[in-house]
Order: sequence, then C-alpha cells, then structure tokens
Amino acid sequence: MPRFSVIVPAYKVQAYLQESLDSVLTQSYPDLELIAVDDASPDACGSIIDEYAARDPRVTAVHLAHNLGLGPARNAGLARATGDYLIFLDGDDTLAPGALQALTDRLKATGSPDVLVYDYARAYWSGDVVRNRLSHRLSEEGPASFRLADRPALLAMLMVVWNKAYRREYVEREGLTFPPGLYEDTPWTYPALLAAESVAVLDRVCVHYRQRRTGSILTTRTARHLEIFDQYDRVFGYLAGRPELERWRSTLHRRMAEHFCAVHADPRRLPRDSRAEFFARASALLRRYRAPGGRSSLPLSLSRTDRVRHALMRLGARRCYRLLSVLRSAGLVLGWAASALGRGLRESWLRLHYRVQRLLPLRPELAVFSAYWHGGYACNPAAIEAKLRELAPRMRTAWICDPAHAATLPRETVALRPGSAAYWSALARAGYLVTNVNFDRALVKRHGQVLLQTQHGTPLKRVGLDLQDRPAATPTTDFAGLLRGADQWDYLLSGNRHSTLVWEKAVPSSYTTLEYGYPRNDVFHRATRTQVLELRERLGVPAGSTAILYAPTHRDYRRSRPDHLDFERLLRDLGPRYTLLVRTHLTYADADRSWEPHPRLVDVSSHPSVEELCLASDALVTDYSSLMFDYAALDRPIVIHADDWEAYEAARGTYFDLRSCPPGAIARTQDELVDIFTTGHWQGSRSAQLRSAFRARFCSYDDGHAAERVVRRVFLGQTAPTPPVTPLPDRTPAPSAPAPAPVPEPTLAHVWP
Repeated sequence: MPRFSVIVPAYKVQAYLQESLDSVLTQSYPDLELIAVDDASPDACGSIIDEYAARDPRVTAVHLAHNLGLGPARNAGLARATGDYLIFLDGDDTLAPGALQALTDRLKATGSPDVLVYDYARAYWSGDVVRNRLSHRLSEEGPASFRLADRPALLAMLMVVWNKAYRREYVEREGLTFPPGLYEDTPWTYPALLAAESVAVLDRVCVHYRQRRTGSILTTRTARHLEIFDQYDRVFGYLAGRPELERWRSTLHRRMAEHFCAVHADPRRLPRDSRAEFFARASALLRRYRAPGGRSSLPLSLSRTDRVRHALMRLGARRCYRLLSVLRSAGLVLGWAASALGRGLRESWLRLHYRVQRLLPLRPELAVFSAYWHGGYACNPAAIEAKLRELAPRMRTAWICDPAHAATLPRETVALRPGSAAYWSALARAGYLVTNVNFDRALVKRHGQVLLQTQHGTPLKRVGLDLQDRPAATPTTDFAGLLRGADQWDYLLSGNRHSTLVWEKAVPSSYTTLEYGYPRNDVFHRATRTQVLELRERLGVPAGSTAILYAPTHRDYRRSRPDHLDFERLLRDLGPRYTLLVRTHLTYADADRSWEPHPRLVDVSSHPSVEELCLASDALVTDYSSLMFDYAALDRPIVIHADDWEAYEAARGTYFDLRSCPPGAIARTQDELVDIFTTGHWQGSRSAQLRSAFRARFCSYDDGHAAERVVRRVFLGQTAPTPPVTPLPDRTPAPSAPAPAPVPEPTLAHVWP
C-alpha cells in the first residue's frame, strides 16, 4: 500500500500534462501511486497518460468513455486509490519539488491527521510565481493537530481540494465524493474540514497553481455558473444531516454570501441574460439557509459595505445592490484619484524641496552611502564607511536603505529612507556620495560633490555598453541613462587590471579609476581562526564538518530560479562530513525556495554578509558568479559547476573563457562535482596551482588595506596609494576551520581544463 495516491484528472491540458505528471513522478519521496484520469479529452491527454503508464508501474491510466467533468473524473480516480493519503492535482498544475517528503514528515509529526492543509503559489503564464497571500494562516505554532473549531480561519482560505491531503480511511468513512458541475470543490472541502476529528497545517508551498493566460472554466462567460447554487444546496444538506455541526451554519452562510457576491461581480463569468436569474437564486438560498442571530466563527469582521451587499442580495433588492456597486466603484475611483493627487502633490513638494536644498551650501563633513538598490550595510561601501569613521572621525555618515534593512546599520551612521525629505536633503548637500550600484536618476550632482562608484564584483560576464548586442541579457537597459550616470562619477573603484580595462571600455567617461582592490575583501585578511569558528557555530555548521558554500549567479535567459543541483542527492553522495551552505542570487530573493529540509543543508540566502559566509566555509562551489574572484583572495579551494556554459555564453557573453583559466576544478555535471570532492581534487595540488594563477591575476591588490587606500585618496586627499600593496607571498589570509586530511589525488582528466 503506497503512502500517497495522487489523482490527476485531465481534460484539454495536453500542453501542461507532462509537466504535471513529471512533478509527481520525480518527487524524492517515491512511495506513491499516480492515478491519471483521461476525462474523454479530445486532445492527446489520453495517449500521454498511456505513455507514462507504460514506462512507470506507479502510474494507473483511467479512460472515461464520455466527458463527465472534473468532479466525476476525480471520483473515477478515487475508486482506484489504495494509498494512505489522497492528494488531488489538476492536470495543468504541478507539485513543488520535495512536496511529498515535506508532507510525509509533517504527517508523522502531527499524528496522521484526517486532513493536512498546505500552501500553494500561483504560477502565472508570464513566469511570475506568487505565494498565497493568506499563508500566515498556516502557521505551525500551537498544537500539532486540532479540530477546525480551534483554527476557524482555515475556512477563510481558498476552498479547493488540491491544497489538502486527506486520510483515505477518513474519506471512505465519511462517504465523501465529488458532485458533477462547476464549483465541485465546494461540497467536498467544507464537509471534509468540518467533520474532521484532526486537522494539521504545513507552512510550505507544495503546489504551483497555474494561471493560464486564457483563464479557466471559472473565468468563462457561461450560464453554467448557476451550478454554484446546487453545490451550496449540497453543503447545507450535509449540514442538516449532522446536527453536531449546526453551529457552523452562520460561518458557511457568510462564506456563501461572499462567494455569490464575488461571482456576480466578476464581469468575465455571467452572461448578461443570466444575471437576473443568478441574483434571484442567490437571494433565495441566502434566505433559506440563514441562521437568525447566529454568529460567524471567522475571526475577521466584514466591512460595512460588504454587510450591506450581503443583506441586499439576501433581500433580493437587485436595483439597490447595483446602485451600491456603482457607488462603491465610484468611491474606489475617487479614492484612487485622491491618493494619486496626494502622491503627485508630495512628489512636487519633494522636487521643490530638493531644488531648494541644492541652493544651500554643501556639507563637506557629510558622506552618504548606499549598496544594492537601498539594501543594508554591505559590500565595498560598508567597508569604506567603517574605515572612514576610523581614519576621519570628524566625518558624519548616512546610509540610504529601506526600513527593513535599517537594523544592519552601525549606530554611528544615520539611516535615510529612500524618497523622504531627509533623503533628498542629504543627496543635495552631502560632500561625498558612495554607492556600488546607482543613485536616484533624479540626482543632480553639484559642483564640489565627490561621487565614488565602487562596483560590486569583478566582471566575468559582459557589462555596460558591451551588452548592446545582447538583448536576452538587457531587455530594459537604458544605455543613455547608464552613461549619464557614469558622467557623474568622480572615481571608479577597480579590484584588478582586468576590471579596469573592462569598465573603462564598457562604461566610458571622464572618471578616475582607482585600482586599489576591493574593500569588502579586507576582512579576509583580518579575521582570526576563533572568529571563523564562531561564524561556523552561528550558522549551524557542525564541528569537524567540511562546509561548502554554494553560490550560483542568475541566468539572463531565465525568469525563474534554475535548479542546477539536487541537494538531497548531493549530500547523500558526499557523505556525512560535508555541510552545504546554499545562497541563492539576489535576483531570486522573492522566489519560493522549495528544496527539502536537510540537517546538513543551511539556507543562507538572507544572511546579510556574504563575506562572513566565505570565511565560514572551506570551499566555494559556483558557476559564473563574481564571488569567485573575491573568494580567491582567501586562498581556499574553488570548484566551478558549469553545466550550461554554452547557453550562458550565448545569452550574456563573457570576457574570457573561464574554462581556460579556472580558479580550480571544473564540473560539468553533478556526478563530476561529487567526484571532485570524494576523490580530493578540490583540495589537491592541481587545484592549488590553478588557484594560485587565478589569484595572481585577479587579487593582486586584495591585501586587507583596500578600504584605507580609498579613504586616504578620496576623503583625505592623499595622492599616493597608502599603504602600499602587500605582495602576494607576504599575505596571510584568514585560516579556515581545521580541515580533514587531504585525500590522495587520482587522475581524472575530465575535470581539468
């Protein structure tokens, strides 16, 4: 008997069905049966299902003689299910990677509840993936399992069948089945939750709910939307047969009223000649099932407007209802107009304020810093700000950042909220402006102001004007705006000669290049072994473990985050002495990270300091990220995982072929990556030779004093680079944690260039 029975009905979803079935069959938790039901689909759904059934014994193909609709198709799958738990997945939706493992872990932790509710994300045709906005109601705090009365807010979530797992014995005992018609989820999900003796939640996205450009049947204009009344008749009929559930009548009545109003208000659903009938039937049901004096169990109160709308629909006052809807729409428009007017007045006032501030004297003792588009205290600007306060205590510093990042700032610097009056005052009057990206486009640099552009990485991939013939990498780049911004730079910080040559050609202007090294890497030469061990302990790296920092860059040719490695398999193949620190790229900060939890996998994507992550790790695995150039300053092993070099080069373009001069071993597949670590190549002599050559080429100035050289030149006016650069042989980078003994190195020619 399998743990899960996944039931997938299919009708006219041939373009999406394979992806849906693959998302089930490639789950890391394999104890499942997949029951795919061809609802007499006129396209290729039936043959696709047969192909999967022929090659995977876990797939059962069911073919219906006639198209019966989603509910009866699910019933056909339900009749053949043998798993402990039932999961329903529509033929155009997908299970998130690791979903079944997360489900089984949660089911064990909560004592095998009757129903487990999990989260979902809407996957739009544009490529955007947006998590359910009510996900906070799936908090796992409190009792592991409960009755619905203890968490009634679950009834306010989307009432669909596919965001829940159902214990099959419970479903059979309750005799739950799907009715025909639209809105078939309604008479299943309400009874399933109301009657359950135990319910649990999982705060994790397990389903990607596809939002097709052409919509779905529920957004099609048809009189079939009147079938919603039959479904609610079934819900209240179920309630009538269970007197112990009568206390839920008011709550269900409210949810029914909300549902009716939503359908009636959606211009895509009801044909004009069906609207009067819909309103009349809605009114009849709302009167029939009303519980006078009853109180809803839902924690959120309705707005006054919604209460009036529900009352008018119940009373059948269609004209008043329409008038209220018109007035409500007009109110929304007026509110939007007033808000827009308010924003316009505020923006006009701020523009005037900025112009006035530019007439006032500069404050040469004030330096304003920013990093990563209003991010927190980080990168080269942070290292320069700290050194400035040390060497020039008379200076005052301010940092532009969103309020969410204000906690990362040192107490000595002032936080500036972007767009505020204080922000514009600082931009207008600060003597010094320092950033690693760009300042506001509305910035008008004044005579006497000094602007330092620090950049935030050594360019392997093409940048600036070199992207003019790379439309896949620059869909919205404003090259004229880029050059206007560069014309305001007084100084451009460069980490090495390669960067200098690239930037002066890719972003040509009259700035002065300071080839001083990257200040953010100074910490690599100051940290002690004790500090490294403290960092590892804080991150959760077990003592004696080899910590691998995995930090891939983004892909210009993809909108979604690519999954290049199977983390569970990688950790299994590497063995227990390895820990993986995974840092996704900033571009994917809001993406759902759906990999499975693992005791030796630490998600460090939101850690504020990438430099700390470098110090805490024993080796770096990356692809084309500029982090490799910084990490080389630590003189620790680097492994390149380049599984899509040709695609990356075609889309973005690079300044040199990394495969010809890598900082260490190169893996083209995950199996090769495992070989590099299990055979010891990652820390062998050949790896050290490659790293030494790479370090000499790109880390010639990263000696721990770059920030001091910048401060003395830009802020203190000293023209000679001070202190002078320490030669490579004389540098002592921060030591790593005690590493395991090197493994003898056999010959694997395919991992070397």
